[in-house]
Amino acid sequence: MSIRPVASQRKAIPTLEGAGVHLHRAFGFQDPTELDPFLLFDDFRNDRPEDYLRGFPWHPHRGIETITYVLNGTVEHGDSLGNAGTLGAGDVQWMTAGSGILHQEMPKGNATGQMHGFQLWANLPSSMKMCAPRYQDVKSADIPEIIDDDGTVVRVVVGRFWGRTGPVDGIAADPQYLDISVPPGVKKTFPVDTYRRAFAYVFAGSGAFAAASAPSGVLLEKEVMGQEVNIRDMSGDRTLVRFGSGDEVTVQAGEDGVRFLLISGAPLEEPVAWHGPIVMNTQDELRQAMRELRNGTFIKPAH
Repeated sequence: MSIRPVASQRKAIPTLEGAGVHLHRAFGFQDPTELDPFLLFDDFRNDRPEDYLRGFPWHPHRGIETITYVLNGTVEHGDSLGNAGTLGAGDVQWMTAGSGILHQEMPKGNATGQMHGFQLWANLPSSMKMCAPRYQDVKSADIPEIIDDDGTVVRVVVGRFWGRTGPVDGIAADPQYLDISVPPGVKKTFPVDTYRRAFAYVFAGSGAFAAASAPSGVLLEKEVMGQEVNIRDMSGDRTLVRFGSGDEVTVQAGEDGVRFLLISGAPLEEPVAWHGPIVMNTQDELRQAMRELRNGTFIKPAH
């Protein structure tokens, strides 16, 4: 077994999106090969309703899948095909845009005004760019939750993990999407298939992920629950951790524990022509999508 080294880590960047939603972007609209098949990851977390209530009004999607995971508050959604619904705390929506839809998402806070959720964009292979759109809406109660003997909690949103299988299926990137909480001071290792690209996104507490680049004998500066930890390697709130190759990810939780998403998928290794939420393989395909938006033929009839 080989531990995946930390290839890089960086803080999510404050960004305005939609009609004026304040969020933090961990990656997106940069190098699409970095975390192929994933294109973008946003953390929309806020305690001020005026910073998110304007939401994400009608906009087009084609050629991608969008994964929305809500922790606090609700997200009301609707589209040009007549689909509508509400995602609540702990719920997940996996939307395959395929050939194209017009979509809107309007976040609402909880009783105290808090709103927190994530959105991930996954690319579709060329063979599925123009497939029929579909939704998989999953309620929180239907997501398997595993509690290990040391108190580690894993919610299996997508994929198979520790003998449990997440409820979302038929996804092109063959992804694994886990919500992991590790108690204070616990060191934990999680398997990740070698063929997947993988990243973690820390959103509570802090943890030190194994980094092969760390020099041996480095000065350890802090003790957590009796274990020494180099605090310079600690990843805190709103940190993206991108991993190199290997088949395991190891984390040492800090003194407040750590909660993070561990996401991996099989790279497509295809060319990307990208404009907002429309992602095709060639510039000609992208220009065709723009023409169809202008002339009203973007939405394809159901077969």
